[in-house]
Amino acid sequence: MPLTHRKSCLSYLFVLISLLCPSLFAGDTSTTFPLDQVHPGLKGVAYTIFTGDEVEKVDLVVLGVLHDAIGPKQDVILVQLLGEKAEHTGVVAGMSGSPVYFDGKLAGALSLKLGTFTKEAIGGVTPIQSMLDVERDATNPKRGDTTPSPLAVNTGTFPAASRVPLPQEFSSRTGVGAGQFLVPIETPLISAGLYPETIAQFNKELSSWGMSMVAGGNAEPSPEDAHLKPGDMVGVELIRGDLSISPGCTVTAVESDGTVLACGHPIFSFGAVSMPMTRGHVVMTLASSMASTKIMTSGATIGTLTQDRTTAILGKLGAGPPMIPVDVTLAMPKVEKKFHFEVIESPQLTPLLVALATFNGIVGSPAYGEGWTLQLDGDIDIKGHTPVHLENLFAPNDIPIPSGFYVATEVQGIFSRIYSNPYERAHVDGVHIKVTALAERRWSMIDNAWTEKSEVTPGETVAVKVLLRPYRGEPFIQEIPITIPPQTARGTLQLLISDGETLDRTVDPMAATQGPLPGLEELIKLINRERQNDCLYATLLQPTTTLLVEDKVMPNAPSSEINVLDQRQSVGGARLLHQSLAGSWFAEMHQVITGERTLTITVK
Repeated sequence: MPLTHRKSCLSYLFVLISLLCPSLFAGDTSTTFPLDQVHPGLKGVAYTIFTGDEVEKVDLVVLGVLHDAIGPKQDVILVQLLGEKAEHTGVVAGMSGSPVYFDGKLAGALSLKLGTFTKEAIGGVTPIQSMLDVERDATNPKRGDTTPSPLAVNTGTFPAASRVPLPQEFSSRTGVGAGQFLVPIETPLISAGLYPETIAQFNKELSSWGMSMVAGGNAEPSPEDAHLKPGDMVGVELIRGDLSISPGCTVTAVESDGTVLACGHPIFSFGAVSMPMTRGHVVMTLASSMASTKIMTSGATIGTLTQDRTTAILGKLGAGPPMIPVDVTLAMPKVEKKFHFEVIESPQLTPLLVALATFNGIVGSPAYGEGWTLQLDGDIDIKGHTPVHLENLFAPNDIPIPSGFYVATEVQGIFSRIYSNPYERAHVDGVHIKVTALAERRWSMIDNAWTEKSEVTPGETVAVKVLLRPYRGEPFIQEIPITIPPQTARGTLQLLISDGETLDRTVDPMAATQGPLPGLEELIKLINRERQNDCLYATLLQPTTTLLVEDKVMPNAPSSEINVLDQRQSVGGARLLHQSLAGSWFAEMHQVITGERTLTITVK
């Protein structure tokens, strides 16, 4: 059959399917193939793309039905793909969602494959009835249920690492050997603008979601992008701008109102979501004994992904949801580079994505090199709240981890604390990050500390001398003058010489543990008052009780307050420390300080 005639036949077939299936999502059983009629030997077809935007037919035969394979009433149809292309590539990453038809009726979507290191064209099909449950649950919540928020996390998910044992009868019949498992087909993670260093640092975290990182790119938007049909490719936009990342899979069905079913398994298992949906295009299909995959590009935003469930993802054609703008500036001694991104708002993914984008911006400068100290400055704008301020210094060490990675994980950690707060859902309006590179290792360790005298009087000024040992440099002494507060009681005091992190842990442990607080604003205040690691601190501690209530620190708490605290039955977040801050001094060192020493001073 001539190629042009074959293409026209396929186009006619998809038009016919769309005309015959106007009410598919309403559960019209006349257009779907019942699972109870599926039997071994039943022949059918799947539709997918190997190259370009041409949807191709792949013949298949049913090997059997695996009942309760991925959970109660979660059956899987075991099939074998036939034909030269399927035998060459096996089941390919990106085929997830490829619609499967028997007798012209939609039976489900290809979603599983045999484990790694096999090109056997054997796969699992998620029945269409299970996929339609996603649409029913989204539009008809149970009485008493509230509409799930876009940031809600789904429970009872199908983890990316789930494996379905292949029964012995099918192993022997297909010749694949015993001990084989069906696993979810990998989701290609289409990336553009990622440097190899970024992939090396973050690939493990991304692959834990069941994704395979592949080189891709961005395609020019086209008016035809939103004209989807079964077998086409869609992506989910995680980052866009100077860097773009979007996982992609295959469309199973499209309803006349623009509702889209795809994948046949979850992408992240997040439940109700709000993520931009894009048109995907296949450049080529790469055959591999380890894992064949589609090399893809991502086109225009064509809608919003609203559901990410166990048996399918569901979206709506139209406008995409808003994203968080992120600006990253890298300032070098003689050059400054600026990057602009937008990332999705997701408690699970946004911290990782912002960290990845920050790291990618740092390593992307040709002037950047290892051995540089990095200074972080920036703000996270949170709707209705004080901005979270970012300020710290990071110096490389002999561990083979880039200093840029420490900057990225600092940003990731703060984002995680904001999003995981138990008080209210945080909405980020924007992120502004500036990283200044200093062309040397600025790092010193506290080696020793002493004072001129160990006995002092209230109001007296004493010089504290600290011996610091820099990275591969000569030790030097830094002096910090401290004045004993006039109201200090007589007795023995502890003088803590330390870095900022040690001091935070000692005198303000609530900031690190995030104990019960009145709300998000108080958490932001705790984060903003955390000390920097480029200062040397001298802290005078006295053996009196400190009362910590919510975000308040009350040193030298009188016994009357403590008695009241003991008598109250519900004092959320109240804690007692058996020492109080008598005074604190610091010296700006403009280098990372690490270590601690404790001295004893007697007040006469």
